[in-house]
Amino acid sequence: MQIPLQITVRHMASSDALEARIRDQAAKLEEFHPDLTSCRVTVEELARHQQQGRQFRVSIEAHVPQHGIAATRDHHEDVYVALRDAFDAARRQLQEIRS
Repeated sequence: MQIPLQITVRHMASSDALEARIRDQAAKLEEFHPDLTSCRVTVEELARHQQQGRQFRVSIEAHVPQHGIAATRDHHEDVYVALRDAFDAARRQLQEIRS
């Protein structure tokens, strides 16, 4: 990547494990599409609802030459599932660009 990976965590405590998982997933994304120039990942805990508990949103913005992609996924209770789903969506978008 020409621009280093940017990680933003909002409304929740960041952890080494979460950042390591994000870096690992971003590295896999770069292996999948070597022309990746930048990647920005935002992880946030949404406002809690009395009956639903915790909810997380993961947003990914990535750029390859002449294309930009964006993927956002929400998930109740598990930030890692939201992270996995968002990176899967980003990977599918990159696959469509390569086709």
